[in-house]
Amino acid sequence: MNALLDLDQLRTFIAIAETGSFTKAAEQVNKTQSAVSMQMRRLEERVGQTIFVRDGRQSRVTDTGLRLLDYARRMLSLNAETIAAFSSDAMSGKVRLGLPDDYAPRLLPTVLASFATTHPNIEIEVVCEQSSCIHRRIQDGRLDLGIVTHGNRTQERNGRIIRSEPLLWVSSAHHSVHCQATIPLALGTKTCTWRAAATEALSKAGKKYRIAYVSSSAAAHTGAVMAGLAISVLPESALTSDMRVLGEREGFPEMKHCDIALLRSENARDRIHNALAAHIVNALDNVSGGAALAAE
Repeated sequence: MNALLDLDQLRTFIAIAETGSFTKAAEQVNKTQSAVSMQMRRLEERVGQTIFVRDGRQSRVTDTGLRLLDYARRMLSLNAETIAAFSSDAMSGKVRLGLPDDYAPRLLPTVLASFATTHPNIEIEVVCEQSSCIHRRIQDGRLDLGIVTHGNRTQERNGRIIRSEPLLWVSSAHHSVHCQATIPLALGTKTCTWRAAATEALSKAGKKYRIAYVSSSAAAHTGAVMAGLAISVLPESALTSDMRVLGEREGFPEMKHCDIALLRSENARDRIHNALAAHIVNALDNVSGGAALAAE
């Protein structure tokens, strides 16, 4: 294969892989859906192998496509780094970003990795704490931007909601702890918005529960769930294949949606803050937890 790879095609390919949708990728790269489809056909011709395969009414990235994805990201990253190295107008500096560890595993790889590709000279300092702690740090000027669970507290009314998704009851797919007469729960501390929503919903439904595990760490909740020791609540995009979603059939009431908001310090008004804030708003709405790509 002697043909040169087109960086614009690779950028579109990455967008499809990260958004999980041809349509969303087209919006992200400002192209029509037909143009995106044409780019992918030409990319497959250049690579000489199939990077998407039909699966019923959907398309999936093939093993070859997954290999190409790694190369594509590195090529675009090197391209951005090269341009930045010779640009007198390249943005540089440090942005302090806070977010709960509930969001870190699924947001950091997608949101911040793509930002680093286009802004290699901007350093991002990440702090993982509860939403309430992040809000205080934003108010005190110790953080520039914060991604938090948006509650009804007055202090968060100025936060911009940038994503909303269902909050779900989850258990291990390999255990039946949800069948106990008194349900053991793994939840956050008393200031946690999800804890308040979960206990209120169970109380209204007349379902007995006990809080068995308390931690500000999402990893601790997940560990208790996967060990079959408790159930917990998680937003839809945080689900894994080893989890079971519990609903009304199992006696668990429907939960409200979880709103995610972007907070910003009064002093965070430089170009680098604007760039990261805009990137988060654009990218977070496109976070996809699956590898299947809708054939839209």
